[in-house]
Amino acid sequence: MGQRAVFIDRDGTLIEEAGYLNRLDRLTFFPFTVDAVRQLNRGGFTVLVITNQSGIARGIVSEDFVAAAHRYISERLEAGGAHADGFYYCPHHPDGIVEALRVACDCRKPKPGLLRRAAEDLDLDLSRSFTIGDRWQDVEAGLAAGTRNVLVRTGYGRSEEQDKPPIQSADAIVDDLAAAAGWILAQR
Repeated sequence: MGQRAVFIDRDGTLIEEAGYLNRLDRLTFFPFTVDAVRQLNRGGFTVLVITNQSGIARGIVSEDFVAAAHRYISERLEAGGAHADGFYYCPHHPDGIVEALRVACDCRKPKPGLLRRAAEDLDLDLSRSFTIGDRWQDVEAGLAAGTRNVLVRTGYGRSEEQDKPPIQSADAIVDDLAAAAGWILAQR
């Protein structure tokens, strides 16, 4: 049996929504982020950040910048005694201007490719895992991968909750990542 994991959407869930994040001085942690991740770490979960980064395909940000942002996030988490076990991102978009990345892929949420790739790389049991995000596309990716799913009201979450598609459902809808971590830990 593989490890249990929590897949956390980046923008609007782990960090504040900033549109196309293109400078580190625009990367802002929620005040509860480090504590929530630390709780999940202590709970025995593999913690992974999953994110669509279409700004790469659109020519707005570089893959080097995304890597730098993820290093910065890791450093901030580690300074608070928490850690992410990995970062998985989709650089594609069918309308991108970077030809090599202008594709319809299986890794762009709501498709489950990022979660499945992480599960294969890290021997994760998706049926014992959770996905947290502020968009229904995060929930849909988790459903397609076989995880339980939490929609948070940060980022786009509050408006997403109001515009719920009839076929979508989350196992829980909570205020933020801290509440999501608490809900997940209570499920054990």
